[in-house]
Amino acid sequence: MSWLSNLFKKEPALEPADLSLLKTDVHSHLIPSIDDGSKSLEDSINMIRTFKEMGYQKIITTPHVMSDFYKNTPETILGGLEKVKNELKRQNIDIEVEAAAEYYLDETLEPQVKGGKLLTFGKNYLLFELPFMSEPPNLASFIFELQTNGYTPILAHPERYGFYYKEFEKYKELSEKGVHLQLNILSLVGHYGPEAQKIAERLIDEGLITFLGSDCHNVMHQQGLQLARTKPYFHKLLTSGRLKNLEL
Repeated sequence: MSWLSNLFKKEPALEPADLSLLKTDVHSHLIPSIDDGSKSLEDSINMIRTFKEMGYQKIITTPHVMSDFYKNTPETILGGLEKVKNELKRQNIDIEVEAAAEYYLDETLEPQVKGGKLLTFGKNYLLFELPFMSEPPNLASFIFELQTNGYTPILAHPERYGFYYKEFEKYKELSEKGVHLQLNILSLVGHYGPEAQKIAERLIDEGLITFLGSDCHNVMHQQGLQLARTKPYFHKLLTSGRLKNLEL
């Protein structure tokens, strides 16, 4: 099931939300050829142009960093960012673009925390994701290490971790520990399945979401974002007063 199935659902559709109210996207994969996102500089520029047309004023793109798959470093990420920014300038596309990373929590990440070389944004926010099969045993110690070393953790797309679906209190516990929860916009149109959409809506109802991100990898994702702009839960979150995207 994907967001395409939502085209045939009979549910209320609102006027597309004004994304200038969000201002900043905090999760995307727009640096070409370094992960499973943009495949070329041309693709990157086309997607960034579309973000600007949607009303975004700033993009913080976050390539994957995985020790066994996407072995990106600050050098590869920031070097790619520079190429993107140079091309935006050449084409006179006026939008602010920064880069951080989406770190995968495996056994190699926690030892890097004290090194001070992790890519962050805003108030030293660090975006990380979990394995999709089960909660890693070092999650609590990793969060502690981050906070002890001055980082503020943001958990990427919590609505996609099926192992929490029957333990919803875990989301509340993470939030109470100072972990921000970042929702993927595409979850609100069923892109990751009906269960992820249901959990996403409950997280909004419970007031647990403080960051909203596109997790955009390609043009198809952007088409889903356009659909999400008409969804009641997107409007509810956008006007909740809880989102910190606007502060970035």
